[in-house]
Amino acid sequence: MEWLDAIEFFGSAKFRKICGFLKAEREAGKEILPPREFLLHAFVLTPLDKVKVVILGQDPYPTPGHARGLCFSVTSETSPLPKSLQNIFKELRDDCGVTRVSGDLSDWAEQGVLLLNTALSVEAHKPASHSSIGWSILTREILEFLHEHTEHLVYILWGKHAIQKLIYINQSDNLVITSSHPSPLSAHRGFFGSKPFSRTNKYLIEHGKEPIEW
Repeated sequence: MEWLDAIEFFGSAKFRKICGFLKAEREAGKEILPPREFLLHAFVLTPLDKVKVVILGQDPYPTPGHARGLCFSVTSETSPLPKSLQNIFKELRDDCGVTRVSGDLSDWAEQGVLLLNTALSVEAHKPASHSSIGWSILTREILEFLHEHTEHLVYILWGKHAIQKLIYINQSDNLVITSSHPSPLSAHRGFFGSKPFSRTNKYLIEHGKEPIEW
């Protein structure tokens, strides 16, 4: 089953209203991120039947040229990397000995890591500007569908905003990893040392799934 078939939101009047809003904002001269062709990029790179891990972000990077529809991911040309992503890579290095240079996380997505922002769009230079236009309905529907139709997934929830979505997740049949957010303001409050990458792969292997090449 495809995302567009499984998730009612994509065929709803609410989704059409959001698309109309984004179109009007662009026509008014506002820069909306990510670019239109990357709005649903997470669902293109990670088909529904391939999902093994879900990482929840908040909204796209508001810096033009960064966001490409995958939470925490940036373009391969982005330098320096956003501070949160630098901290994610520091924890990855400490946890698994893996050193990444590029901030493009498309390879994670293609291995089954759904990199889902809870808001799929943002106005340039205005963080959280689209947090209340209806995207939360999509997040809820996706998590509820996975709750009802899948098991043995790994959910990685960093920070209070993501952890609030626990109510939609089946915690008994999946692994849920929570910690503080990797931003510089909170990474030292529990994100560093949480070992989310090795814990994820251990769980996947235990349940007969290929580990992620982080």
